[in-house]
Amino acid sequence: MRRYNPTEIEQKWQNKWEADGTYAVDFNDTTRPKYYSLSMLPGITGAGIHIGHGRTFQFADIKARFKRQQGYNVYHPIGWDSFGLPVENYAIKVGKTPRVAHDEAKVHFKEQLKRLGFSYDWTKEISTADPEYYKWTQWIFTQLYKHDLAYQKEQPQWWCETDNTVLANEQVEGGKCWRCGNPVTKRNLKQWFFRITAYADEILEATDALDWTEMVKTMQKNWIGRSAGAEVEFAVSGQDSKITVFTTRPDTLFGATYVALAPEHHLISQLVNSDTREKVEAYVQASQQKSDIERQENKEKTGVFTGSYAINPVNGQKLPIWVADYVLGSYGTGAVMAVPAHDERDFAFAEKFDLSIIQVIDRPEHSADVGCYSGEGELINSGQFNGTRSEDAREQIVAWLEQQNSGRSKTTYKMRDWLISRQRYWGAPIPIVHVDGRAPIAVADECLPVILPEVENFKPTGGNTSVLAQVDDWVRVWVDVETGKTVPITENKPDGDNWVEGRRETDTLDGYACSSWYFLRYLDPHNDNEAWNPERINHWMPVDYYNGADHAVAHLLYSRFWMRFFYKLGLVPTPEPFKRMMYNAYIMAPDGQKMSKSKGNVIDPMEIMDSGYGADALRVYEMFIAPYDMDAPWDPRGVPGTYRFLNRAWNLVQEFVDRNPNDSLGANEKITQELLRLTHSTIKKVTRDIEDEKFNTAVASMMEMVNGLYKIKESHGIDTSDEWRFALESLIQILAPFAPHITEELWREMGHDDTVHVGHWPKWDEKYLKSDTMTIIVQVNGKLRAKLELPSDMDKQGVEAAALADENVQKFTNNKPPKKMVYVPGKLVNIVV
Repeated sequence: MRRYNPTEIEQKWQNKWEADGTYAVDFNDTTRPKYYSLSMLPGITGAGIHIGHGRTFQFADIKARFKRQQGYNVYHPIGWDSFGLPVENYAIKVGKTPRVAHDEAKVHFKEQLKRLGFSYDWTKEISTADPEYYKWTQWIFTQLYKHDLAYQKEQPQWWCETDNTVLANEQVEGGKCWRCGNPVTKRNLKQWFFRITAYADEILEATDALDWTEMVKTMQKNWIGRSAGAEVEFAVSGQDSKITVFTTRPDTLFGATYVALAPEHHLISQLVNSDTREKVEAYVQASQQKSDIERQENKEKTGVFTGSYAINPVNGQKLPIWVADYVLGSYGTGAVMAVPAHDERDFAFAEKFDLSIIQVIDRPEHSADVGCYSGEGELINSGQFNGTRSEDAREQIVAWLEQQNSGRSKTTYKMRDWLISRQRYWGAPIPIVHVDGRAPIAVADECLPVILPEVENFKPTGGNTSVLAQVDDWVRVWVDVETGKTVPITENKPDGDNWVEGRRETDTLDGYACSSWYFLRYLDPHNDNEAWNPERINHWMPVDYYNGADHAVAHLLYSRFWMRFFYKLGLVPTPEPFKRMMYNAYIMAPDGQKMSKSKGNVIDPMEIMDSGYGADALRVYEMFIAPYDMDAPWDPRGVPGTYRFLNRAWNLVQEFVDRNPNDSLGANEKITQELLRLTHSTIKKVTRDIEDEKFNTAVASMMEMVNGLYKIKESHGIDTSDEWRFALESLIQILAPFAPHITEELWREMGHDDTVHVGHWPKWDEKYLKSDTMTIIVQVNGKLRAKLELPSDMDKQGVEAAALADENVQKFTNNKPPKKMVYVPGKLVNIVV
């Protein structure tokens, strides 16, 4: 009998699939339903992928293979997220240019992915750092600019001293850089932004209806952070100034006892006096060293009194104005009306600094709140609004404020516009030319791409510009101020009054820009005339299945923003890019820590495959290890276990094909029915599990099927009957998405001359799933007292009689007639005594 040797068969089939174009999609085939499946665009670094990445990519691969076998026209593409900090920092580390470092690293990445047997269409591979790609990223930028959705302004921004660049809010996690993990600071810079807030309501309101992992939807909604409330104006006593605050609880306005300003607030310098100036300035300076996260999470409240007072517009009370770092300048107006009786942060601050606490909402007797009460109730100590429910008082008090010109309804958002420019070399140049005295000029379409120039020293300077600012012949350019056409400064100035000398923008685009639309370029990767063909996009979008283990906020928000912009321009058929989005968990190191190069606990899939177990055993274990949404530590014993499972399946097929066709063991109706029931039930289970992303239980079901086939073999042997052929071919077909190499080999050994991976998915027949017996749970007064195996065709009276006759049941009924019996057909009987 032939032995299972992964090394022998895996390379053979990978070569044949590539030569035959097995996984190459035909975009023009509209006779079959389409299925577009992909994982998040992989980034390129020197180390290649580890087993966690491999698991992430496999989810989309299984979906693609499954649908391909079901007869769909499937597209499963691959490309590279090539621009950005990871590649540039890796290039600095190895002493090569980013282009060279990237291209060399990509060779290893491709080898790993091909060895793992992913069914990618390699003929349509893309890279975001290729000019043919980023030409269209730049084109998208110019379209956003022309529609007032890209703009430049100066304001304090997060700055990473390690990476020498600004960061978007979404890239600061816990006060630290998302990439290097080092603390960040603030720096005042003129930067480019995308006006994503213009789409905040649209994105938020569409989120609940998405077929996405619930956790991701929640994170999206929380990041947008829409709050409905009111803006209230507090006059400053003795000055003409006013402080505007935003509050979601205008019903508590009578309970305000102080006003707190963020250290960044523009009025602070006007509010201090000779006695308070030094303390306030020192406090403001100290606050600038803290991140927003630190300021919000700090349990020990800090602050300083300015020496000035604000006037509460509803009752004329004078409220001390404090500076407190728990108030953020980036949220709302950078000022809050503090109501200590009904807000935890305000309560803690008031207690520490001995400020007044005035209750204005009657606390219900059953309230469990300690210190302050933040719930609803009737208003007290609130003038003419006493006795009004707080829910109703909100609108009434805002209406009164509007009459007094002291307030108005307002909606605010936590999300800020998308900071897109970076002071780094390795990125797509921003297609803008600056001319003194004029607004920034977008480069004309026919002059794109703006090519990133080669430089000898690409390391960041730590200044306010990228190293591109030093490339004089690239920065200086002739520009037509009316059309945006450009000519290199090294050429003669074109004729015409509109041509002047300008300066290219020297910041580059954040890598997120290039990865926010790649799923569209995948569908038309070789088009030199447009970013994509709308007709093809109309057929293939949205993406049917999308998954990833990172970027649950930034990347997905940015992609949804751009997709909505394209939709409004009529360039795409739907405002949402991803029909189904699955956020998968991580494979952890054996010690339970997250895998990372810095910790030295990364496991290279090549090592496992080269140890003799092969790709299929690794693939099967990575699906079997845990549900997709649950982190799981790597178990070194797992792959040997799945290798044994595959080996058992292999041996079953070998025994079947080695038998003499005339060597029949004779018909046995009971064995035949058992074989058919096992096969059809497993087909149904695995089909449903793949559809529901229960990949681990799908593997478990196939393992159970193999065990069941061995039991039948041991009791009856393997013969050449149609039932055994159907069982083994069905096993090969349902195993194929998980273990593509071994199943392709076994499919051919079963006598087929085509690939199992196209158009071959088995169907189950419900008639074979009916059992001769049924398991009935028997309860007495709702408590389990027996389990009965009864004929499946037994009627209600027979089931009830059998339940009453059970010896254990009689102990609890005392052989007395029951008051009532409840029968759930085929499941349980509850006897009430």
